[in-house]
Amino acid sequence: MYSDPVVLNDWHVVAREGDIAVDVPCAAALLGVDIVLWRSADGINAWEDRCAHRGVKLSLGKVCDNRLECAYHGWQYQDDGQCVHYPAHQNQQPTPRARARTFAVKVVYGLVWVCLGEPANDIPPFPEADDGTHTIYFGGSFAYETSGLRAIENFLDISHFPFVHGGYLGDTDHTEVKDYDVAVGEGGIAVTNVRAWQPKPTNSLDADGVDVGYEYYVARPYTARLVKDIGQKRSDGTAATEAIVLTVTPVAPDRGVGWVLLASNYDEQSTEKEIEEFTELIIGQDVCIVESQRPKLLPTSMGEEMHLPSDKTAVEYRRWLRSLGLTFGTTEAAGA
Repeated sequence: MYSDPVVLNDWHVVAREGDIAVDVPCAAALLGVDIVLWRSADGINAWEDRCAHRGVKLSLGKVCDNRLECAYHGWQYQDDGQCVHYPAHQNQQPTPRARARTFAVKVVYGLVWVCLGEPANDIPPFPEADDGTHTIYFGGSFAYETSGLRAIENFLDISHFPFVHGGYLGDTDHTEVKDYDVAVGEGGIAVTNVRAWQPKPTNSLDADGVDVGYEYYVARPYTARLVKDIGQKRSDGTAATEAIVLTVTPVAPDRGVGWVLLASNYDEQSTEKEIEEFTELIIGQDVCIVESQRPKLLPTSMGEEMHLPSDKTAVEYRRWLRSLGLTFGTTEAAGA
């Protein structure tokens, strides 16, 4: 397990709630730790995926009688992690040492969040999901064979729209990036007054190009949220907006899984499949780009890569990561 306290004591998504079956455990990975997720009567449990007996993955086992049973020798664990039954020795009371390592777990926004250390904060906020004014969609999950910080920085970047997302989020006839505002505070980073011309800013909007407004918020190193004003009005005269959260699970310093949630206050007709297909299209265009970046780990020293005024969100993001003391996923990590 990687010991960087910033990521160790944060919450990270490891699965969708619906992925955890009633009778079958589910395997996941976070910060170099193999995790087993399983349902008991009290909810979803997250443990190290290792039997205390011979180190076999508990995710190979099964759930029976509100216990998780190891596939190798049938050891049975109750939901606090304690083994309570040795099948080979029916009358022997299992030792307290026969215990699975358990982790903090929460289910929020339909996602399963796990903290391997001591949670320093709550789940990253998603106000549009909390206030009841937006319809919430799951946008999909995406593997990144690179630092999750590279993926988040790409999510915050606007000058790549015309070149990577041409015909959708940008056009090469509209490449100029107007000045915008970036503020760093106790709650993280806020980026406001961003404008972009987009041919097709959403999966459901058909228009001959729209000037849209963007705001970005970064509450955690591996979680960012954008709010988009698509330049249209709802029937009540208020602005049509959508918000997108990207949170990347740091599986390893140079490997992650991105999870996307979308909230819309105007689009109640799209199916989740349509949302996922459009998200897969856009994120898929990004993945090959960020996976090609070298080094894979994000440089947080300003002199390691070049910067332009349009990159000031990335500059502040990197400075903020350094101020937090984060090294995981960066070139500041030992041995990078």
